[in-house]
Amino acid sequence: MAQEIKVPTLGESVTEATVGEWLKQPGDPVKQDEPVASLETDKVAVEVPSPVAGVMGEYRVQVGDTVEVGAVIATIADAIGAGEEPPVAQREEPQPAAQKATPAPAAAVAKELPGDTVTMSPAVRRAVLEHGVDPTQIKGSGKDGRLTREDVLAAAAKRSDGPSTSSGRADVGSETGSARPELVEGREGQRREERVKMTRMRQTIAKRLKSAQETAALLTTFNDVDMSAVIATRERYKDLFAKKHDIKLGFMSFFAKAACLALKDIPSVNARIDGEEIVYFDYVDISVAVSAPNGLVVPVVRDADSKSFAQIEKDIADFGARAKAGTLTMEDMKGGTFTISNGGVFGGLMSTPIVNPPQSAVLGLHRIEDRPVVRDGQIVIRPMMYIALSYDHRLIDGREAVTALKTIKEAIEDPARMLIDL
Repeated sequence: MAQEIKVPTLGESVTEATVGEWLKQPGDPVKQDEPVASLETDKVAVEVPSPVAGVMGEYRVQVGDTVEVGAVIATIADAIGAGEEPPVAQREEPQPAAQKATPAPAAAVAKELPGDTVTMSPAVRRAVLEHGVDPTQIKGSGKDGRLTREDVLAAAAKRSDGPSTSSGRADVGSETGSARPELVEGREGQRREERVKMTRMRQTIAKRLKSAQETAALLTTFNDVDMSAVIATRERYKDLFAKKHDIKLGFMSFFAKAACLALKDIPSVNARIDGEEIVYFDYVDISVAVSAPNGLVVPVVRDADSKSFAQIEKDIADFGARAKAGTLTMEDMKGGTFTISNGGVFGGLMSTPIVNPPQSAVLGLHRIEDRPVVRDGQIVIRPMMYIALSYDHRLIDGREAVTALKTIKEAIEDPARMLIDL
């Protein structure tokens, strides 16, 4: 008897999602609680587990469809009791795929992939066929080692036996879980275009950032920071720190603690506007911008003002790993009173970050580079970083913003201030 697979509860106030990708194909064996599909909400990707063991049945919805909580999206055929193993799927012997000018239909993909023992979404399968790579020889970077489209493209780029059959195609919209692209085909050598539907997360990011620009009176103030003291501190204590806390000592914990000092001194930077009222917080929950396959997410380090350097580093490392694996939850990103965004990891020299609503300020970090500066009347070379504070001028005056950024600068240039609350 077939068992229905329904959309699970997605989180507080979240009632619908978009089908991002299917993790199981019809006819595949499925274990109880094994993920069969990935749904995209406004903030995170949510995996849908199978309620029973059995064989993957029919899809009731397609990739890109919007589904509500409780909706039936697929079935499990030949459902069996808990604790029993699903039957082994019968697969055809591998057959050499015929040379084709265009990609094969998704339904035929499974029969054309030799050694098809790798779990792949339709988009990944299509990329494998287009580029002619062996999926069993590629190390997946997705959850549980699953292949992503980026893994396939990277493997194709590294091949030394000539260009792939799809050379010349622009790689647009390569976020994991994107809907199947619509290709505008052309003859060999002609330019091509590719249309990819925006993921739900990307649509939400676009709306929120545009709303922030239209609602808040955004302004950015800049400063530069001499990183010599922090670099020296890290170099001196990194081995002892790692040995004691089992985590590397990074820069983010220094900036998080420095920001806490500034936010305690300038409460308006750690506040938000709610209608005609200002809400002040006596705690600091720092949203840390993290790059995920589907876009930028901002999990929250809660009570950063009362946490140690080690705990902040552990929280950030955990968020980064789970963002890459796609296992962040709605609860991880709920709230936040202030944001830190580190564009320096991508090489950015300077930027004007956009405030993360309903917060009123965001700190932007950038790359460290040696620059000539004047110290005691002498020109010397120092590792410098530009820092930026974007803020909502409706709530935060220029004097307060400049003072807050200056406090962060002074704490980084003299880390002892963070220990004695200066």
